[in-house]
Amino acid sequence: MASVITAPQYDPIPTAEKLATKAVAAQKAALQAQNTLASNTSTALGNLKSAISTFQSAMSSMTSSKSVLSQSATFPAAGYGSATAGINATPGTYSFFVEKLATASQMSYGGLSSVNTADGTGTLKVKIGDGVGDNTLDIDLAAADKDGNGTLTPQEIAAAINGNSKNNSRVTASIVTINNQAQLVLTSNATGIANAATLDASGVNNIALKGALIAPANIKEVVKADDATVWLGGKPGGTAITQASNTFTNVQDVKITFTRAMSAAEAPVTLTVATDSSGTAANVQAFVDAYNKLKSLMDGLASPGNPEKGIAAGIFAHDSGLNALRSSMGDALRLNVNGVSLVSYGITAQRDGTISLNAAKLTAKLADNPTGLDKLFGNNSLSAPAGVLGSMDKVLGQWSNITKGQITQRQAATEKLQKSLVKSGERLTAQYDTAYKRFLDQFTRLQVMQEQMSKTSDMFDAMFSNNKS
Repeated sequence: MASVITAPQYDPIPTAEKLATKAVAAQKAALQAQNTLASNTSTALGNLKSAISTFQSAMSSMTSSKSVLSQSATFPAAGYGSATAGINATPGTYSFFVEKLATASQMSYGGLSSVNTADGTGTLKVKIGDGVGDNTLDIDLAAADKDGNGTLTPQEIAAAINGNSKNNSRVTASIVTINNQAQLVLTSNATGIANAATLDASGVNNIALKGALIAPANIKEVVKADDATVWLGGKPGGTAITQASNTFTNVQDVKITFTRAMSAAEAPVTLTVATDSSGTAANVQAFVDAYNKLKSLMDGLASPGNPEKGIAAGIFAHDSGLNALRSSMGDALRLNVNGVSLVSYGITAQRDGTISLNAAKLTAKLADNPTGLDKLFGNNSLSAPAGVLGSMDKVLGQWSNITKGQITQRQAATEKLQKSLVKSGERLTAQYDTAYKRFLDQFTRLQVMQEQMSKTSDMFDAMFSNNKS
């Protein structure tokens, strides 16, 4: 039999898929590249927006604290108490003699036991200080029997006192059991004579309960309420200050809490209010760190990359807008106020554009001109921005403004592009489907033709076979 030239066999489905995929491959690659760029741009803008917001918040914190300077108020040794100074505190020394500390009252009412409400209940009064108005808590003993079992327990009385609507945590009642006898311990949560708490059982009509509450043998003053007395300038030549609290605010913008009374033989203790150099340095360092963090992110976004080292360029490499922002931020740092700049206070730019703080130089300049630092930093308030913070915020606002800032505009443009890319993807999918159907039809026809030719060939082979019987 003569040799037969056999045509290649095609499976229509995979062949149509391959050809249709090849037909849109270039467009698909271009679309994927555009989608990747748009997605990376959107992410980068989001990161930049967050970083700028974080830095602006750091500047706002400096503005809200009213001063970069930190003040300290210190005792010469531990054990006297603690003190803090605000920005309006006047540097100086103040002498104090602590005659006595304020104490919170604590009363114990013993001999209590459960009573039958059928034998009477009435009203138990808790008096705080003078007992006038809200300083008297009326405890309805009938309502205090919460489980309604007809038995009023000491624990239920304590719970009713603590839960009274006028109490507001001013007094705490608790039960202490000693030798099977319940004691109701009434503790004032505030120091001072005016906050002393006692029970008034005159309105209680349960004889057993009233008897236990008013019996002198059952009533003990565990801690006597007292006011604090502190002498400014020493005793007896100074000025006596008496108040209910152990925390004193008589010195402007200074809060002092004393923790022990002094003996008559002790000399007055001296409190020193002064500029806290280390605290101020920490405040400045916080600004330096926040700026460098934002600068680092911007540098990464605008990096030209290094192809030789396999370092990819940043998403905004050669972006004139971002480069202008970075330059304007540098200009804001160089602001000069009355002949003084950040460099004067030890804040200098490094070769990579970040800034650093020389704490020793800052301390030295503060000693020479402590108020100049606040004037230099200024504030980033909306009403009256000033100084470095005001200039910096103005520059960043051109990007961070939520209505017309660069980030908002660029995000809107990117979102619009992404939506158009979705439509382009839909069109490309339709184009693929059309190509696939066309190729599938062509190769299905070819397959049918091959099958017909194969059958015709088999028929001729059978007709002209040399092996006919």
